Amino acid sequence: MEPKTVLAHLNTVVTDRTYRTLEAIYEVCQEQLEQGKSDFSYTTVARLGEKRGVPKAQSIRNASGVHYRALIESFSAAAPAKKPKYTNADSDAWIDELPTARHRLLVQILKSELAESRRLIKEVVPPSLEIYVDDRTSSKAKFKLDEGERRALEHLLSEDFLKAWKLVRGEKGDVRNENGERVFKPGTFDALEKALRYL
Repeated sequence: MEPKTVLAHLNTVVTDRTYRTLEAIYEVCQEQLEQGKSDFSYTTVARLGEKRGVPKAQSIRNASGVHYRALIESFSAAAPAKKPKYTNADSDAWIDELPTARHRLLVQILKSELAESRRLIKEVVPPSLEIYVDDRTSSKAKFKLDEGERRALEHLLSEDFLKAWKLVRGEKGDVRNENGERVFKPGTFDALEKALRYL
């Protein structure tokens, strides 16, 4: 149904005061349509018609705003279809649909705090930085290798040790003797190297 037809029909079922408000809404929406704009959200209509007597967006959403919504939706249907473009604002449109102003305010506060936290994290933590959290409750010194332990592991990894025992290092971190029998399981050398790097 055309917006003009909707307005004429509503004139027969509403009070004079409501009809004056509907006329103000009609003017705002008509201007939007003439400018080729397709934004007929309650928030936009309320903001543009604030000085003309258009009620606030929440009043339009309320049960008593059924006539206002009908008129606005007729303009929405009459607007030229545009390819929807996804923007960051679209992802936040659901906030306006929350039932109470208190909920909307709390969500907006949380959203801004989250954005600020993300900004701070980006400043503090460079993108390529890896963070390791050591959640062991005992003293860190207890888990560190002392010099003797470190030398022992380094000796196991050395070529001298392998030659002395006629061992050959395999492709998977394993070690085999001269008969081809596996002496150390796969991953042994990788584990030793990690221990030296981190302990």
